[in-house]
Amino acid sequence: MYFEFSNPGKILSGTYALENIASELKLLNCSRAMVLSDKVLNDIGSVKTLSDALVTGGIKIASIYTDIPADSDILVVNKIANEYRKVNADSIIALGGGSVIDTAKSLRMLISQGGNDILSFVGCEVLPKGQSVPLVAIPTTSGTGSEATQIAVIKNNEKHVKMEFVSQFLLPDLAVIDPRFCTSMPKRVTAMTGLDALTHALESFYCLQKNIVSQSYALAAVQLIKDNLINAITNGSDKKVRLNMANASLLAGSAFSNSMVGLVHAIGHSLGGIAKVPHGLAMAILLVPCLRFNLDYCREEYERLFLAFVGAEEYVKVEKSKRAEAFIDAIEDFLSSVSKKADMSLKLSSYNVDPKCFEAVAALSINDGAIIVNPRECSKDEIIEILKQCL
Repeated sequence: MYFEFSNPGKILSGTYALENIASELKLLNCSRAMVLSDKVLNDIGSVKTLSDALVTGGIKIASIYTDIPADSDILVVNKIANEYRKVNADSIIALGGGSVIDTAKSLRMLISQGGNDILSFVGCEVLPKGQSVPLVAIPTTSGTGSEATQIAVIKNNEKHVKMEFVSQFLLPDLAVIDPRFCTSMPKRVTAMTGLDALTHALESFYCLQKNIVSQSYALAAVQLIKDNLINAITNGSDKKVRLNMANASLLAGSAFSNSMVGLVHAIGHSLGGIAKVPHGLAMAILLVPCLRFNLDYCREEYERLFLAFVGAEEYVKVEKSKRAEAFIDAIEDFLSSVSKKADMSLKLSSYNVDPKCFEAVAALSINDGAIIVNPRECSKDEIIEILKQCL
């Protein structure tokens, strides 16, 4: 078996990780950073906390841009690139969730290649390294794992699709995990992002491109999520729990970045583009039906995941022939507990999703890159049936 594995250049994780960014940037010969974030983080003071730490450490703030939408947008990336050049910045720092970090990664790609339109670089592993543009990613949610992936997802609003950019040169130079930035997440956001991370870990573990390193990362992520997600929802101010979830997200992100995902993401991407279902919510709704769909093709992997998820004591209580099914049941029970704690429905009908859109969602899903590595081939009609199960 042959595989390749890429990690972020360096991971800074733990209390006061933020205060170490300035010294790391200096080692990368940077002195003028452009900070990307969103309006909410700016309003609650998170951007100021970051800026103060940078200035104290001797890094100048060339510009702060916080007008980033919930879904990264190609026009926004192009606009920020013009600002980056105008202020003569030499590095990018992203503080936020997946949208902010993916925007920053796409900005870096555009600047490093000397381009003006992000659409010029659509594709997979097609770019040379280009100009050095150091990138720091500081996640404030614990789900996308974007701080550890070589993937950026940008929305084309004109065509109602989310486009994937894949390159090892999208990996941040620094991934910074500081629990101070995660404690303000509301219950539902905590639940949705946590279940997104869980889906990353699970799909990366059993997809066709799985490898021994990505599976090791995935198993560690699964255990951390099982042990900490519900506590993160009910006691969001617990920094230890938040740090565990943030580390789990990073591990799961690195796992799927190096092995890919599968059917849950293929359908979820399309649901987001057509029916506007938030990504983490789509993952939570689709996960169990897709696990059942893949069951006969993933029994061995499900058994290993079952051990990681429930522990040795519960694992040995179940007959070997029934462990794969027991794993799905355990995931379903966990999702039910999470949804109740977060007061969040796991039915598409609760979010006014019209079944009439299923045909279009299925047609788009068939052409999603994630479906290629799903263990079982899936037809358009089978996707429609899965969506019906989610009503």
